[in-house]
Amino acid sequence: MIDGVTIESSRILLPVAITLVAPFAIWLNRKNENNREACSFIAAALTFLSVLSLAPAVLDGKVWGFTLFHIMPGITVSFAADGLSMIFGIVASFLWFFATSYNIGYMRELREHAQTRYYICFATAIFGAMGVSFSANVFTLYLFYEVITVFTYPLVAHHQDREAFIGARKYIIYLMGTSKLFLLPAMVLTYVLCGTLDFNLTDIAHGMFPAEVVAEHPRLVAMTYVLFIAGIGKAALMPFHNWLPSAMVAPTPVSALLHAVAVVKAGVFCVSRLILSAFGTKTLGGLTLSMLYIGEPGSGLGDTNLGIATAFVAAFTIVVASFIALTKDDIKARLAYSTVSQLSYVVIGVAMLADSAVQGGLMHIAHHAFSKITLFFGAGAIYVATHLKKISLMNGLGRRMPWTFAAFGLASVSMIGMPPVCGFVSKWYLVNGTLQVGQTVLLVALLLSTALNAGYFVPILYRAFFKKPAPDANIEQYNEAPKVMVIPLFATGVISVLLGLYPQTFLNFINVFGKF
Repeated sequence: MIDGVTIESSRILLPVAITLVAPFAIWLNRKNENNREACSFIAAALTFLSVLSLAPAVLDGKVWGFTLFHIMPGITVSFAADGLSMIFGIVASFLWFFATSYNIGYMRELREHAQTRYYICFATAIFGAMGVSFSANVFTLYLFYEVITVFTYPLVAHHQDREAFIGARKYIIYLMGTSKLFLLPAMVLTYVLCGTLDFNLTDIAHGMFPAEVVAEHPRLVAMTYVLFIAGIGKAALMPFHNWLPSAMVAPTPVSALLHAVAVVKAGVFCVSRLILSAFGTKTLGGLTLSMLYIGEPGSGLGDTNLGIATAFVAAFTIVVASFIALTKDDIKARLAYSTVSQLSYVVIGVAMLADSAVQGGLMHIAHHAFSKITLFFGAGAIYVATHLKKISLMNGLGRRMPWTFAAFGLASVSMIGMPPVCGFVSKWYLVNGTLQVGQTVLLVALLLSTALNAGYFVPILYRAFFKKPAPDANIEQYNEAPKVMVIPLFATGVISVLLGLYPQTFLNFINVFGKF
């Protein structure tokens, strides 16, 4: 079993078991849409409560663990709950409840086809997210990582037209391709080097790689790390990001699932888990680029540790994706590139390997989730109410849809990083982290990205509230989307503010996990 586990109990299986049963319950109630949607609500509530029930012990410094079955020595299907698990588990299960309400308004208002298939795949994706969140080892993580990929493919291809199939094909090729070409070999190398795939859940400094292995095979360990990072395509680090904008052909609630609840959050969660619980901050800080035959020791470049090198890749992604977002008139495309950029805040924070940076990066998993789901919910509400996708056509729309655009504004302020919304807290910790490690380039990237965030969010709000509509726009015909859509998006927008006022909500889990 995992070293340091103090509570070994099958109770850890509850969130995974509930989300496994949910798709079958939805299918059994497929002929009654009210009962079908009720199954999602009930499953979301039970999942959230089951995750929350694990919190007191975790906050007390304990770790839950349970092995479902053994495959071979060192390889098991095992589950565990620590502080990091709780962040992703709470976010995914809690937002599933809001997403279900929003789904009802969106799918029914637009009379979408194949709604039962849609809800089944949606629930199964959450099952995958719970499995990833509570994975105790690399093998279990890999299994559930692929579950998410497989069952979100039908959601991306939902419209079943040429554009949907092209986007879905790119989606599956990128995510399956990276996991098979890089993640699977990395897992094999880890097993060969360590003799086990179990994460070290009690020491983020040293991880699971024995010190003697790192000393004897530094190049192999370094190569394993690079393969892991390249294999987590869901983190959308450039150049493995293009699947994400292409997946915007999916219905807007699916985009919200992709960008805020399950898919990309699984990506940055996996990167965080691997850096902190597989390699460890001290181990990773001792691995340099020279071990990958890039430069020579003493050359400057070769002496850069792999953590900082990863942070530079994330910084590049943050800035370039923000510039691309500025050019997009389609609101979902702009939000998609915003997500590519914002995800790398998590990666840059964890990869800096400094306390404040790691805290900021891990907080951003939750903070970005609530803000970004609000933005996509807002984009979907606008489409349902007006059938408009272009930002340039939204002049004056805020006067007709004040609740939607007010929530959109709160979430935009969070993305920009202005107080008192939660995005500010994440960025504050990240900026402090750059000062801790003395990386001026990373500091400049974060500050520049904040200006760029304002550059692509403020014009949307300015158009909506202050620009006069075109004479032929006839915006008087538009009103708010159905309440089952507006209430969830406004609620998540308000929660973004509350998380800014009470950042200890997730920071406490992070401090227990990292022993900061």
